[in-house]
Amino acid sequence: MAYLELNNVSKTYGKGANATEVLSNINLQIEEGEFVAIVGFSGSGKTTLVNLINGLLQPTSGEVIFKGNPITGTSHERGVIFQNYSLLPWLTVYQNVSVAVKETFPKENKKFRENRVKEYINMVNLTPAIHKRPKELSGGMRQRVSIARALAMDPEMIIMDEPLGALDALTRGNLQDEILNIWNKDKRTALLITNDVDEGIYMADRIIPLRPGPNATLGPEFKINIDRPRDKTSLNDDPEFKKTRNGIIEYLMEIGEERTTTETIEYTLPDLEPKYFD
Repeated sequence: MAYLELNNVSKTYGKGANATEVLSNINLQIEEGEFVAIVGFSGSGKTTLVNLINGLLQPTSGEVIFKGNPITGTSHERGVIFQNYSLLPWLTVYQNVSVAVKETFPKENKKFRENRVKEYINMVNLTPAIHKRPKELSGGMRQRVSIARALAMDPEMIIMDEPLGALDALTRGNLQDEILNIWNKDKRTALLITNDVDEGIYMADRIIPLRPGPNATLGPEFKINIDRPRDKTSLNDDPEFKKTRNGIIEYLMEIGEERTTTETIEYTLPDLEPKYFD
């Protein structure tokens, strides 16, 4: 049995004539210690998929299984890094991480919790900003806090919902490396949701496209046969990188064209009459 399994999962919003099936017949298996990326278009249901895995949503049909048990709600075992940071604006960097640590380790003593908070803040290189509030931080620094908070909870699986999508290219590249360095220390199972094919190839063991919704479902997987650690500067000259990248992009373009040709848009023109002036 895989570490995480989605078996024939579908998710519908609304009822009756207003029902919309966002995800349809999703089947996915992720092994322990594996790093998987799911790529797809905006609005294809990626965030709904994340919320089914982290337990915020329940499937309309099918089942989501983690370590052999159905997921029925949220759990500290699955840490989530969101795109919008989700920090409490009135708390400092230390306090934002501390809230999560207290919730996860209520029976541990104060010294243990303090050391853990400081350890993970230092891990993302934010010790000099430990007493600053979110409004005093850049977007990249806020995302570092979000990463530190998620990891400090000691999750067995890390779920990342487009965590770097709102950042500039340089900050995004630096945080990709930091996430990989942290992941490489203990190889926690990781799922990355992204719309950046290059990011998925650089970070993951395999990439699975999500076909656009409604009725979105997973496409064929692409294995990343590139040795770790990966060097960004040499990837563009790597034949395997070019082959994999072209294959994924061609597939996404193909399903994008299918989506365009099958969509019908109806326009209703207003009933107007010209005015005549004497």
